[in-house]
Amino acid sequence: MTTQTFDFSSVWFVDAEPPDVVAVLADIDRYPTWWPQVRSVDRIDDDSGIAVVRSLLPVTLRLRLTRVVADREAGVLRVLLAGDLVGHAQWRIAAVPQGSVLHFAQSVRVATRLERVATLVPLLLRANHAWMMRQCRHGLAREVTPRR
Repeated sequence: MTTQTFDFSSVWFVDAEPPDVVAVLADIDRYPTWWPQVRSVDRIDDDSGIAVVRSLLPVTLRLRLTRVVADREAGVLRVLLAGDLVGHAQWRIAAVPQGSVLHFAQSVRVATRLERVATLVPLLLRANHAWMMRQCRHGLAREVTPRR
């Protein structure tokens, strides 16, 4: 068994104003419309929901997302993750010339049912996550463009 933690981070530029980017990222109910790897989101209450996620690997993840920070003015969004991944994910969005810079950070450990996969192929898991986040970047860019 493993207790390995996976830390991921990304920094992107998007050609949109921070309030528009924050609005899209804060609306998790719409993620499946612009981020193909987020298959569904079922709301539990105002601050939490269950997301079903599947990327390149043949593993479907069920994640309970619980909002802990939603400071739209500061551009900070943070959720706790439970289920197949346990930990947190956070977006920080800031204004830069001609748009926004986004900082994404995630720190998770893999749930018991997936520990064997995580132990055997951590580089594959990292590559899978990187591909999924590239898809997020492209989908987000398309989603915020009409808002300008």
